[in-house]
Amino acid sequence: MDNQLIKSFYDHRNQDQGTKMSAYMKDHFQYLGMQKPLRSELQKEFFKQAKKQKMIDWDFIFMLWDLPEREFQYLALDYILALKNNLLKADIDRIKLLIINKSWWDSVDVLASNITGILCAKHQEIVQSHILSWAESDNIWLARVSILFQLKYKENTDAELLKFIITRNSNSKEFFINKAIGWALREYSKTDKEWVKSFLVCNTLNTLSVREASKYL
Repeated sequence: MDNQLIKSFYDHRNQDQGTKMSAYMKDHFQYLGMQKPLRSELQKEFFKQAKKQKMIDWDFIFMLWDLPEREFQYLALDYILALKNNLLKADIDRIKLLIINKSWWDSVDVLASNITGILCAKHQEIVQSHILSWAESDNIWLARVSILFQLKYKENTDAELLKFIITRNSNSKEFFINKAIGWALREYSKTDKEWVKSFLVCNTLNTLSVREASKYL
């Protein structure tokens, strides 16, 4: 079924659309030229069967990650999301490999709040074992995940942890770090506006971060 699904993706290649999609992503990746609704339709039956297995096939995920066309990385991410309840604590090291390989915002942001965030909520010790070191990593994508993994936690956000991670990255000149800081603060402002206001007053942040963070204040 895996090979059949991959073949069905190739069968629906649209070269003109693929060129446009690649250009939109600054030519970082090749694209088959498949829009999300078509991908969802093609992979629906496969996911239905995969959920019955109740375990994640990481060999399949890494095989997809190695394929040149970006839609296969999207398939891998959708597959993990479909089986997110079967994620194990040890999977954080596999997730790290996905974060640092073929890295760009489109894959990293899904891996941040939707996958790493779910795993850390279930296994809070991952924060100590992984997230804190990611916050100080020279790899901007690991740092971005550390900033964003609590994005959907709302009132369960550990504000002191968020503060610690942001201050570790607040001197960055990197667009994707400063944007993430602003995004994380903006999202948390929906839960605790006063905390975010106070944080902005007491800390010096990049203007991009401040602009993003202030959107709902």
